[in-house]
Amino acid sequence: MATRATKGMERKSFSSPDERRPFDKGSLEVVNVGGSTIGRGTFQPGFKWSECVKPIAKTHSCEARHLGYMVSGRMKIVMDDGSEMEVAPGEAAFIPAGHDAWVVGKEPCVFIDFSGFAEYAKKA
Repeated sequence: MATRATKGMERKSFSSPDERRPFDKGSLEVVNVGGSTIGRGTFQPGFKWSECVKPIAKTHSCEARHLGYMVSGRMKIVMDDGSEMEVAPGEAAFIPAGHDAWVVGKEPCVFIDFSGFAEYAKKA
């Protein structure tokens, strides 16, 4: 069951998302629950935002801010100012707008985002 609400509670499954957005070397499932948008991004090895999503977003860098949890894989983030970090499985991360990001290694990267995937990979 995709949606189940009882006395104000609500749940949804990423297996039946409200929206799916495929992009080169990845995809995004979005659920709207409790008045919030939550996304699960799956990024395959070889994914790089500036090559795979930039053609969709048509911005210099990723303008979404992300607050999320890395389920699997690793991702390197480089901000427009040159600062950088790598996010690993089991880590929570905040990433401000204005960055590029790419998968590190040969394992797909799965990231649950609680703030930035509402508009991610949507045509400008």
